[in-house]
Amino acid sequence: MTLPAGIETTWLPVALSRQVQMKPLKRRVAGEAIVLWRSKDGIRALRDRCPHRNYPLSAGRVENGKLTCPYHGWRFDGDGRCVEVPGCTLDTHSRLKAETIAVAELDGAVFVRLQGGADDGWIGTLPPMPDTPDFDHFWWAMRPETARVFDALDNVLDPFHTNFIHDGIIRVKHRRQRVEQTIRTHERSFEVTYVQDTDHGWMSRALEGPRAQSRGHYYPPVAFQGRWEGPKALTLCVTIWFVPEDEHAIRPVARFSTPKSKGPAWLKEAMIRLFLFQVIGQDADALKRLHDNIAAFGGPRFSAGPGDRLGDKLMTLYQGGRLVPGEFGPFTMDL
Repeated sequence: MTLPAGIETTWLPVALSRQVQMKPLKRRVAGEAIVLWRSKDGIRALRDRCPHRNYPLSAGRVENGKLTCPYHGWRFDGDGRCVEVPGCTLDTHSRLKAETIAVAELDGAVFVRLQGGADDGWIGTLPPMPDTPDFDHFWWAMRPETARVFDALDNVLDPFHTNFIHDGIIRVKHRRQRVEQTIRTHERSFEVTYVQDTDHGWMSRALEGPRAQSRGHYYPPVAFQGRWEGPKALTLCVTIWFVPEDEHAIRPVARFSTPKSKGPAWLKEAMIRLFLFQVIGQDADALKRLHDNIAAFGGPRFSAGPGDRLGDKLMTLYQGGRLVPGEFGPFTMDL
C-alpha cells in the first residue's frame, strides 16, 4: 500500500498559523521534508535542504525575513533565491536557488502543495466547510501517529469499531440501536448517511442533543468530513485531513464548526477537546496496533464482512480511480 494518488498536487494543512513564526518550522509531508517560516511578506515554504550541500535549512535561523543555512551561512529569500554567500561576491543574476513549496493560509491554518505553483482558486479545491457568520470555528493540529493513511481513512469511515474501541464513549456495544445507511457515490467522492437517534455513549449525549442523521463524506486523497444534524439544523461539522508524513505516519489536522447559538465559542472548543482527547488516543492506539500487525504478517489481508460496504469505494478513489455515480440502500444495521 503506497500513498494515495494525487497527494503531491493536493493542498494539505500542515500547521496552525500561530505555530509558524520567525523560527523555522520543520514538517514532513508525503516523504518530503519542508521548512516553513514567517516574514513580513507572509509565510514562506522551501524544501528542507540547502542547494549547496543539502544541509537542513530548518536547523538555521531567520534574519530580516531571510532564511540562513547554518552550515555555510548561505541566505535565501522567500522565493528561494540565494541572496548572500558569506566570503564571496554573489552575482546579481545568480541561479543558486532553494526549492520553493506553494503555501497559503486559511482561517488560522497553513496549507502547502508539494507540486504546482500558487493557485488563486485553491480554496475551491478544499472540502466545502461552513463559512458563514452563523458558525464558530477552531483548528486542531494533532500529534503525528504511527499509521498507514489508508487505515486512518478506513477507520473514520467505519461505524462498527465505535461499539468496541469507543464503547461507552460514542456507542454502547450491549445497547445497539437500529440505523438506516444510505451510500451515494460521485465520480470523485462518496457520501454515507446514517438516519438514527443520538448514539448512547456519554460523549454523544453530552455534546449533541437530539440527532436526526449523520453524514460522512470522503474527499480524496486524504480528507474526511463528518456532519451531525439535529431535527432542524447542523449541530457539528468536522473536516479532517490525515496528512501523511510518509507511508508509516500521519499528522491529522481538523477544523471544527458549530452553530453560534450553541454557547460561547471558547466553551464549545474546550468541551470538544476534552471529550475527544480520549477518543483520538484510542484510535491512535488501534491504528498503531493495526500498522504493526500488518507489518508483522508481511502485508494487509483484509476480508470484507456484511457491513463493509465502503472499503472497495475507498480503495478505488485512493488509487486514483473513479466511481460510477449512484445511490445504494437504505441498508438496515444495528449500531
